[in-house]
Amino acid sequence: MKSSLSSLPLALLLTALTGAAGAHGTGHTGGITAERGTAAVASFDIVHAKVSASGNLATFHMAVSGKAGAVRPTPSGKLAGSAVFSYVWPTSLDPSVVGFEPKTGILAFAVTSHPDFDDTPLFDENGDGKTDNDGDVWHSHWVVLQPDAACGKDALKVVDIPEGTRPRLPKTWPGLPILIDSPGWAPTLRGETVEVRVPFDDIGAIEASAFDAVTAALRVNASVHSPLLCVADVFKVASGDLSLPGKVGR
Repeated sequence: MKSSLSSLPLALLLTALTGAAGAHGTGHTGGITAERGTAAVASFDIVHAKVSASGNLATFHMAVSGKAGAVRPTPSGKLAGSAVFSYVWPTSLDPSVVGFEPKTGILAFAVTSHPDFDDTPLFDENGDGKTDNDGDVWHSHWVVLQPDAACGKDALKVVDIPEGTRPRLPKTWPGLPILIDSPGWAPTLRGETVEVRVPFDDIGAIEASAFDAVTAALRVNASVHSPLLCVADVFKVASGDLSLPGKVGR
């Protein structure tokens, strides 16, 4: 059964926005388990997710029922209307933890692929000596999400930066007019799992946080204007309701 944005009531999204998270009865300390086979595409069928901390590093982990990263968007040849496939960990962390303005939305860590544009201008993921042609290679981002009816009923978007404003942004912000960071932490996709090790100045912040796991497709607005990047389809939510039941373990 394929999940959809319309199955996630706005009230639940707003609960996640404020960082509230309740017990979910997963039976896994620091992790979330999900029923196998409930997403249409096995590469995005989440069966387990966890975030663990060691020293100053947090490891974001997701397991699916198929081969992680095997399915990527089909290139369209243009930015407008192009697709982004993603493995996402929404968190209760305040966006200020990674360098955005405080209280600006849901801070999520994401591993994405999108062949029609590159948003990691500091990094050469495919090793060809160019930094502007490897958006199709799975790579990591921090993004700030908020509901926006312009993206669809109860749908989320990556928060836009209004023209003429200069909000606080991370040092590795890629220059797009949205709240996105391109920190360069390389994901490892092996078999059924995707993992990323992320350093934190204050590991206590992530240790005290809650999380969920989502696989989704995003789409660039056909007019390339606000909202620039909408969540167009949700393949699966690990908790089923975006309640952020995951607790960070060690």
